[in-house]
Order: sequence, then structure tokens, then C-alpha cells
Amino acid sequence: MVVATNVGWPPQGFLDENNVLVGFDIDVANEIGKRLGANVRFETPEWATMTGGHWQGRFDLGVGSVAPTKARAEVIDFAGIYYYSPYVYVVHAESSIQSEEELDGKIIGVETGTASEDFINRRLEIDAPGLPPVQYNLEPGEVRTFPDSMMPFDDLRLGNGVRLDAVIAAEQTAQNAVRNGYAVRILEGVYPFRSPAVVIADKGDSEWTARIGEIIKAMKADGTLGKLTTKWYGADYSKD
Repeated sequence: MVVATNVGWPPQGFLDENNVLVGFDIDVANEIGKRLGANVRFETPEWATMTGGHWQGRFDLGVGSVAPTKARAEVIDFAGIYYYSPYVYVVHAESSIQSEEELDGKIIGVETGTASEDFINRRLEIDAPGLPPVQYNLEPGEVRTFPDSMMPFDDLRLGNGVRLDAVIAAEQTAQNAVRNGYAVRILEGVYPFRSPAVVIADKGDSEWTARIGEIIKAMKADGTLGKLTTKWYGADYSKD
């Protein structure tokens, strides 16, 4: 089974010191493969390739912490939600900013093609039941986009306001930056939005998509997803 995923998004997917692909999404994909009785081979295409559908048989699944937006629902199928990710604001460690209101007019960095970019541009439409509508309060002065998840943090850690004033990212990505010694700080208790992540499949095989969906439900029910999120994030993000 060929699974598309990310290679530059720790702790979801990244190369360890031995150049081995590891991470939360890698563990999830391998567990799905195990329950299918299939060996998993990973490919790491461009984000737009993975989320754009029309795979032409190149991949069987995508496990890359993909947010189920209405735009993506037009080109790919969502097999099931496997965890929920709160998004946070991150500032330089020396920044005096403490609230969302203080970010108005500032330079904000986000990864391109992600829920963060959709949010900052006020076009985030999550295609999942039960989630409250997204509230848009921030008025950025400038938005800068980056091709992978850690590059905004690389600019932010250069200094307070040197290149960026803040980054919007998944909480677990921000926590990973802090753990790895980046001179950054998460605005505690301030969550611009919360996004589910889904396993994706190309359109055209509803039985395959449904089969994967049943496996995801079983992984949630038996506690596997809770254990994996706790392993990589220190908390159970699998709960609704």
C-alpha cells in the first residue's frame, strides 16, 4: 500500500537522525496497513499534489494531517477523522505580545496551502459536523507564506519582529519547535480555531474509502489513536 505523507512536518512526519521517516502520521499509516494485512510504502509528494486528488493510481491513501475543507472535498475523499488539532499563535520569546488583539497590523507567517493560510485569509471552511463556525478577529498587517511547516519558525526565531511578528500553526508543531530550542513562545489559552485531520483517498472508489473509515473508527474505539497522539504530542487529540 502506497501512502502519501509529509517529510518536513515534525512530529507528524520527519526524517530522524538515521534518515528514517518517523512521526505520528507514519505510525497511523503503518497501523492502518497492519490492519489491512498490507506492507506500507511511503511517498512524500508536494502538498498540493497530495491534497489535489487525481492521483492516477500513484497513491492508495494520504495520511498527512490534512484538514477536511470544503474545497478539498471537491477533489479528494475523506475516509475519516483520526485526530483534532488546536491551532495557536506563536511569537518570539522576547515579544511582549500576550493577546490576539495585539497581533493586529503585525507580520504573520503561515505554511502555504494549509488551514493556517486559509484562516488568515478568512476562507477556512471545515467540512466536518459539530464544529463551531470559525471566528475571524485578527487583522494582520502582512501575511508571509512558507513552503513547509518549520520555515516560519526559522524566520520567527531570528528575533522579535526581525522578519515575523508571529506564526499560526498547529499546537503540536509549535510545541515541537519549543522542545527543539527555538526562541519562541505560544500564546497560552488563545486558540484561533480547531481543525480535524482526515485520512484521504482519491475519488472513484467509495468501497475502499469506507473500508479505511471503518479501520479508523476501530482505532479510535480501541484506544490506538489516543495512545499514538499521547506518544507524539503528550495529550490525547483523538477525542471529539
